[in-house]
Amino acid sequence: MYVYILQSEKTKKYYCGQTQDVVHRLYRHNSGLEPYTKSGLPWKLIISFEVIDRSASMKLEKSIKKRGIRRYLEDHKLV
Repeated sequence: MYVYILQSEKTKKYYCGQTQDVVHRLYRHNSGLEPYTKSGLPWKLIISFEVIDRSASMKLEKSIKKRGIRRYLEDHKLV
């Protein structure tokens, strides 16, 4: 499992999600197949984190969103 962070090249907003296949998921976001991210096309992958299972991915995703994606990235010197 992976937790990933995307940034919209159009709006500069961030999106955090989880998946088993980051490349396919990015394709779905950039093809307009995901309603929540459709308006921010195109999206670029900022970072992905590999985790051991779905439970760990849900925990990490919740932690990132709770802190705020931009703040999380700044705290960890990822942007």
